[in-house]
Amino acid sequence: MISQKMKPLLQNNSVIRSMFEEGKRLSQIYGSENVYDFSLGNPNVPAPAEVETAILEILKEESAFVHGYMSNSGYEDVRETIAQSLNRKFGTNFGQRNILMTVGAASGLNIILKTILDFGDEVIVFAPYFVEYGNYVHNYDGRLVVISPNTVDFQPNLKEFEEKLTPRTKAVMINTPNNPTGVVYSDETLKKLADILRAKEAEFEISIVLISDEPYRELAYDGVKVPYVTNYYDNTIICYSYSKSLSLAGERIGYLVIPDELQDSGDVFAAATIANRVIGCVNAPSLMQRVIKRCIEGGASVNLEAYDKNRNLLYNSLKEYGFECIRPEGAFYLFVKSPVADEREFCAKAQEHRLLLVPGSSFACPGYVRIAYCVSYEQIERSLPAFQAVAREYGLI
Repeated sequence: MISQKMKPLLQNNSVIRSMFEEGKRLSQIYGSENVYDFSLGNPNVPAPAEVETAILEILKEESAFVHGYMSNSGYEDVRETIAQSLNRKFGTNFGQRNILMTVGAASGLNIILKTILDFGDEVIVFAPYFVEYGNYVHNYDGRLVVISPNTVDFQPNLKEFEEKLTPRTKAVMINTPNNPTGVVYSDETLKKLADILRAKEAEFEISIVLISDEPYRELAYDGVKVPYVTNYYDNTIICYSYSKSLSLAGERIGYLVIPDELQDSGDVFAAATIANRVIGCVNAPSLMQRVIKRCIEGGASVNLEAYDKNRNLLYNSLKEYGFECIRPEGAFYLFVKSPVADEREFCAKAQEHRLLLVPGSSFACPGYVRIAYCVSYEQIERSLPAFQAVAREYGLI
């Protein structure tokens, strides 16, 4: 009954989701306050007040059309508002012609991969990477090519990248700020990456699309600037989501940026609009598109201070307990080195203390674990004795 494509997905269901379900089971036994679930990147910080205000105003003022169909690419005025906001921030020259509204970032990635991939085309990703990338690529009969992790600073391993580009390379996917490391890809990294791509395009006489997945763009700390990738490489497509920047993960709203500089930009946009319909999304949620427009105009933003407070408490505490990890510059994850080679063993030991962590092998980077600190500050405080106890068991303190 089940398709051959789905069977391996059924067997290898997301570890992250499995840990999330395990957290719910343990909470029923021990009480939610005694289970420390750091598995899922589910924002704990409430959406800005402007979101609720916008919803109520829209339902009152625009109810005649707010729940109806629109262009498969989204409302024109919403797309123009997003384009002008990006132009002000990044010195770009976008218009509504460049913005396609999507059902979150996952939908956006699927749309663009369906638009550009033919059977056997290669898509390069840098480990550690978000586990679903492989599933998205395989959806459209592409082949995922993984670049080994650079565990010194978790910037992309550009030497291996250059070696693995081939005439079958159709796209490269990057994620900055990065899930799971919290690293922001530097200006230097993006310049070198773009130079390599241009050289290989010329050598192989092909076009390579750089897909930048950016749901964590606004979550950057200590004054760190997140470079805007279209300013480095013409054949770039941006995939964005408001799941994290406005704490709207369950509302599934985002967009693609398809710049004029992209080769065959107009045709790509038209094909992506059709792909949006063909994969079954049809259009991004009508109400949330209207909400996003008002939130942009009103300057709504996430409470970054709350995440920063969580980051500092958890990072400083784990370092004090002897754990090794780099200080994250963005997103809301710590990527911590396991005190033993098999990080799954470490995750199992942590679970004995009701700490739910995600093994790094889920991100093609074994030997590490991901800790999502988008939880309440109080949960982090309550969890510290458990982390301390695990550290003692491994002789870290």
